[in-house]
Amino acid sequence: MARIATLATRAGSMVEQIRARLLAPEARKVSPKYSTAQLASLCGVDKAHVAYRLTKEDLPAGKLTPTGGKRNFELPELRAWTRTYRADKMRPAGKRAITIAVGNFKGGVAKTTTSMVLAQGLSMRGHRVLAIDCDPQGSLTTLHGILPEAEVDADMTVAPLCEGTEADIQYAIRSTYWDGLDLVAAAPFLFSAEFALPSRQMREKDIEFWNVLNAGLESVRDIYDVIIIDTPPSLSYVTINALWAANGIVVPVPPSGLDFASSAQFWALLADLGGNLEAQTAAERRKNFDFLHVLLSRVDAADPAMPAVRQWIQSTYGEFTLPVEIPKTSVTSNTAAEFATIYDVQKYEGSAKTYKRAADAYDAFVDLVEQSVVGAWADAPAGQ
Repeated sequence: MARIATLATRAGSMVEQIRARLLAPEARKVSPKYSTAQLASLCGVDKAHVAYRLTKEDLPAGKLTPTGGKRNFELPELRAWTRTYRADKMRPAGKRAITIAVGNFKGGVAKTTTSMVLAQGLSMRGHRVLAIDCDPQGSLTTLHGILPEAEVDADMTVAPLCEGTEADIQYAIRSTYWDGLDLVAAAPFLFSAEFALPSRQMREKDIEFWNVLNAGLESVRDIYDVIIIDTPPSLSYVTINALWAANGIVVPVPPSGLDFASSAQFWALLADLGGNLEAQTAAERRKNFDFLHVLLSRVDAADPAMPAVRQWIQSTYGEFTLPVEIPKTSVTSNTAAEFATIYDVQKYEGSAKTYKRAADAYDAFVDLVEQSVVGAWADAPAGQ
């Protein structure tokens, strides 16, 4: 155990050193700046229209570069524009936040990256987003530039909610470097929640262990537009809470045999669990999902087995498979090494074609999920 403790200390120290180098000269992550072309694309207009709208002086004007040739916008300025131009996609009055759980029982499927990109992308499009990291590994927390082991306390996680010392998630919400995106962090000690939830079920006769997170989110569903939950790669008590708090599920599946088999287990176990929980729940409170999406992730065109497995996935999941594929490229590999996503990249030093292919795929994914969110609002009764 002494040797293990030594390894833990050395590994933690190295992570801190790496973060210090990658984030220099800033102590924290900062969001990128956006060009007029990027702003225009997100708003669905052309650059000429942006130039015209700037003359009205009713939206942020950004800043001209020192040479005066280009105009850049900070993220809060970009979001002011997208909220204005995408008003038909914003949360309608009287409707509540849509909660999305991103899950899979297998690690390495880009689950956390998918969660982070979805949160960032929806924020860029004008929505106010809450990201909840329910994985004790804290990878989503790390992508926010926060070290789980060194910088996360219990009151920044869902642990007190699971233990019953808190009943409302608001105690754990923290702002982040990304405007419009707040975070409930995670850290390794969150494993304690896996013991706390069944223990409460034994002690408290009226507790529904699967509904603790859902109840804790009740007060913030009028504050945020979308809530995104990154789940552990297992059917744990915390994962069950995340799924039962969600209106929709996104399951990233790389086109490989093992990942396909794992996804089949996910749906089978979820169906069995759902049947058991429904038997313990009144009919009017039984779980309904507004949407279920399977996302082809980490698609490697060079893998000779990929076309066959892709066909299995598409044949199996049919209409639940999103019509977009996230490529496995050097762009996503490089950004992951920098504790970042493609939306964090200010300027990519590699192939512009490779970067555009990855960025276009993620943009299409976010747009498709946003369509499901808007559809869920349209179908929901007022106040739900």
